[in-house]
Amino acid sequence: MASPEHPGSPGWRGPINQCVTRTRQEVLPPGPDLPGPGPEAQDGPSSNSSMTTRELQEHWQKEKSRWKHVRLLFEIASARIEERKVSKFVMYQVVVIQTGSFDGDKAVVERRYSDFERLQKALLKRFGPELEDVAFPRKRLTGNLSAETICERRRELREYLRLLYAVRAVRRSREFLDFLTRPELREAFGCLRAGQYARALELLGRALPLQEKLTAHCPTAAVPALCAALVCLRDLERPAEAFAVGERALRCLRARESHRYYAPLLDAMVRLAYALGKDFAALQGRLDENQLRRPTHRGATLKELTVREYLS
Repeated sequence: MASPEHPGSPGWRGPINQCVTRTRQEVLPPGPDLPGPGPEAQDGPSSNSSMTTRELQEHWQKEKSRWKHVRLLFEIASARIEERKVSKFVMYQVVVIQTGSFDGDKAVVERRYSDFERLQKALLKRFGPELEDVAFPRKRLTGNLSAETICERRRELREYLRLLYAVRAVRRSREFLDFLTRPELREAFGCLRAGQYARALELLGRALPLQEKLTAHCPTAAVPALCAALVCLRDLERPAEAFAVGERALRCLRARESHRYYAPLLDAMVRLAYALGKDFAALQGRLDENQLRRPTHRGATLKELTVREYLS
């Protein structure tokens, strides 16, 4: 029988600790479109390797082929007219596909022209001269709902997104990321706070693939959404799926013990592992090690953290 001393007990609370040290892995990767170094990066020859020059050349050729440039292609796949009580407007379906490897997880969102317009104003305010070669589709006073105008605007918006993505500072900007992910994430976290876990999961399933594609240079950006998915799955009594999502979140964090989600996530993963009958010794060890740094500190639980996201 579980007791308060065991991770599976309702009354058991593992230590939650946070640090403020910055780790080496917070440094951005060397290229603008290269993914962060994964486990494969550990497979290179050691400093005392006895590989010949030819073998070294072959090795680095293989490594180079792994590090393909990852770029995103934008397509305005379709458009539909939405009618409300006092207005009509066009919703454009934006599809984002990752190049460089097979991408079976297309990201799809819908935005209207006014959303693009707000993005343009925000980017001009921040980047100004860097956007001088980026043409924004002009506003039309009449004929916005005609088939010809919609078709033309689809082409113009696709080219607009392509040009924006070509500017490194823009594609990594908060404004660009928020334009493509914030509406869905904000609604998803709102549903989480309301206990509407199934709806929250549906929205996270649409937003997360796109967020992960856009933040390959900074994997921790997707951690709050991944943790929100874990909370939803856990509370829907789908612990195996919750644990799998938690593993993804831990891979994003790697050794970043200072991250505010690190200890709460480990605590949740220990409890899930215990409930699933998995070996949780390694996870508990990492949590205990984190406790030693600030033994008197107790932070928020994972759910308490996630419900605070996207409040404004």
